[in-house]
Amino acid sequence: MKKSTLPALSVLSALLLGFLSPVQAQSIGEVDTVFKFIGPDHKIVVDAHDDPKVRGVTCYVSRAKTGGIKGAVGLAEDKSEASIDCRQVGPVSFVKPLPQQEEVFSERISLVFKKIRIVRMVDAARNTLVYLTYSDRVIEGSPQNSVAAVPVDRAMKIPLQP
Repeated sequence: MKKSTLPALSVLSALLLGFLSPVQAQSIGEVDTVFKFIGPDHKIVVDAHDDPKVRGVTCYVSRAKTGGIKGAVGLAEDKSEASIDCRQVGPVSFVKPLPQQEEVFSERISLVFKKIRIVRMVDAARNTLVYLTYSDRVIEGSPQNSVAAVPVDRAMKIPLQP
């Protein structure tokens, strides 16, 4: 392979990985809750999640993050509790018609079995987007959840998939 083609392949690979990677949350901040002598402290983290199909809406999720040695090496299982608040942060527009209900974000919060999820639901009668966060496990999920709603201006009907 020629030397001049290597940079082009690197750029192409980076672009493809960017398109194939899942939507990432943006870390807003964190506070320590328990001091750990070894490894990172237990903390509460706050992340921002932009809805990939609704421009102008961002959800802020706070959740516990386990520290210590297990947390440092990725073996800890984070708590199921989470809180969500979603806001209009700019002009609302829709990339394409929305399904009645759709998962917009999920992230692993234990080594294998547990995930935190954000699901968007459309309340068509009230022209409102409803966001639910919860965690689940392969065997047993948690009933703990949090919900937020973002009303959309009545002049703009939320487009729904048929």
